[in-house]
Amino acid sequence: MFSTLIVDDNDAFRQSLHQVLSRRFPSMRIVEAADGEGALYQAAYHHPDLIFMDIRMPGNNGLVITQAIKSSDLHPIICIITSHDLPEYRDAALRCGADHFMVKGESSEAQIAALVDGVLTVRRPS
Repeated sequence: MFSTLIVDDNDAFRQSLHQVLSRRFPSMRIVEAADGEGALYQAAYHHPDLIFMDIRMPGNNGLVITQAIKSSDLHPIICIITSHDLPEYRDAALRCGADHFMVKGESSEAQIAALVDGVLTVRRPS
C-alpha cells in the first residue's frame, strides 16, 4: 500500500492536504506529524513512500528532518512545502535532499495530484 506522511505544524493546512489526498487517492494510507520529532517517529514506523515536509516548524526545521530521513535507510520522495517562495529556501531544500518543492497556496489540487501520480508511477512494482 502506498503511504504518505504530511508534516506541518499548521493543523488546518495538514487537514486540508490530507483531505485532498484522500479524495484523489482513496486507497492511500496517510499519516501526519506536527513537528520534526513526530516526523522522524512516523517515518521510522510507517516507512512512507512520499513525505510532504514543511520547512518552518517548532524544534528542528523541515530541512534538518529531511536530511536526517534521507541519510537513513528510508528512501521516501520528499516534497518541501512552504509559504515562502524564496530562492534560498529552494536551494537549501535541494542541498538537504528534497526531491520537490511546492509553495502553499500556489500549488493547485491538480499539481499536488500530478506529483503523487508521478511518485506512484515510479514506486509501483512492475
